[in-house]
Amino acid sequence: MRRIFGSVRSRATLGATFVVAVALVAAGAAVLLSLRSNLMEQAGNEAQRTAQNVVAQLAAGKPYDQLDLDDESPVQVVDADGTLVAAGDELERISGTATEAVKPQPQSGGTGPGAGDDDDDADDDSGRGEAGEIGEGTEFSDGSATIDGESADYRFAAVPVEAGDRGRLTVYAGGSLDAEQSAVNTALTVMLIGFPLLLGVVAGVTWLVTRRALRPVEGIRGEMAAITASEDLARRVPVPGTHDEVARLALTTNETLAALQTSVERQRRFVADASHELRSPIASLRTQLEVGVAHPELLDLDGAVEDTVRLQGLAADLLLLARLDAGERPGDARFDLGALAREQAEGRADVTVEARSAQVAGSRGQVGRVLTNLLDNAARHARSAVTLTVRPEGEWVVAAVADDGDGVAEADRERIFERFVRLDEARSRDDGGAGLGLAIARDVAVRHGGTLTVGRAPAGGALFELRLPQAQ
Repeated sequence: MRRIFGSVRSRATLGATFVVAVALVAAGAAVLLSLRSNLMEQAGNEAQRTAQNVVAQLAAGKPYDQLDLDDESPVQVVDADGTLVAAGDELERISGTATEAVKPQPQSGGTGPGAGDDDDDADDDSGRGEAGEIGEGTEFSDGSATIDGESADYRFAAVPVEAGDRGRLTVYAGGSLDAEQSAVNTALTVMLIGFPLLLGVVAGVTWLVTRRALRPVEGIRGEMAAITASEDLARRVPVPGTHDEVARLALTTNETLAALQTSVERQRRFVADASHELRSPIASLRTQLEVGVAHPELLDLDGAVEDTVRLQGLAADLLLLARLDAGERPGDARFDLGALAREQAEGRADVTVEARSAQVAGSRGQVGRVLTNLLDNAARHARSAVTLTVRPEGEWVVAAVADDGDGVAEADRERIFERFVRLDEARSRDDGGAGLGLAIARDVAVRHGGTLTVGRAPAGGALFELRLPQAQ
């Protein structure tokens, strides 16, 4: 159960269904309220028309017993004292008006039907009054009534009228709410049946659409699981042709796999090359020590010291590369690159220094190591002279090392910065390095926010330019 409701597809389906359900309930409530309001207004208008018809008769002075009352609707005429003076013949029960009486009360003093006056004219003029005026201010109320044995709910309109000598009267007339109740009940029934069906359709469509949309994600997940199990970083996840977020995810995943494959292959080559480079001085040193143990007079101390120094330098280079690969931060200490260049060139023969003062930020030791590696590389390839210059250029500080050797072929100007790469000419020299100096120099430059490039020097040899951001 947790697995089902924990999936993206389930959550998307539940979320979409919930949102649609809330929207349907809100829309349904609004429709019902609007429908009920409109029908109530219609019933009120109908009641008001019926009441105004009676009011017009009263305003004209028509007697109570001669009023034309609608027998199909509840009608009452109430005087200022709240006494019922006229009502429909079929009215049996009523509520929601000023009085629940359904039978008119006899009027005294010749102002209503049944007056006990001995004058014959009094009987003829019973309930008749002078002409009056229709009042203003119709009021509405809800109630119920029974007419000819049938009970129903009504919307009552109360219309006042000034009926001459009969005083202020109020006519109550009802408009049936059967249509409103029937329409509301029908709409509610349709909603109760239709809304669940619509929610089911929404849930089903959302489930299917989400399933189709997430199918490439499942393919990516399956392929990543296979790559993890097989440890084959050459494999790639499938890229859907939808050009959407899932496709971009697949492309990014493949780029990550490519970068990871490159990193792993680089690490494997690094380990293999490091093992090879370490094997030679260790084997040489062991041979010399074994010979020295067996034949002390044949021990080559100078060679042993030379191999030990070489081994120590290689170990230092490998340790620095490991720290750089681990993401060691260079720091933000400020120092003078010109002074550092003069310090690194001190004591070196055939090196000319033209260094201006320029402040940079970072690791002074690592930048000094870069200059040392560049000077060592130039010394191995120069015929007679090496030049070291430091100059500011806008936001940059440039340290350039040039020699008058044969230079670097254009095809090899990027390859020489790879680890353990040595050109054939360098490998022929006995003092050639392990091929880590220039790789270390570029890694340090990049981690200091700079660059290290190689070109052709004015004297025809190699020109290495180190560019570092000038400290602000």
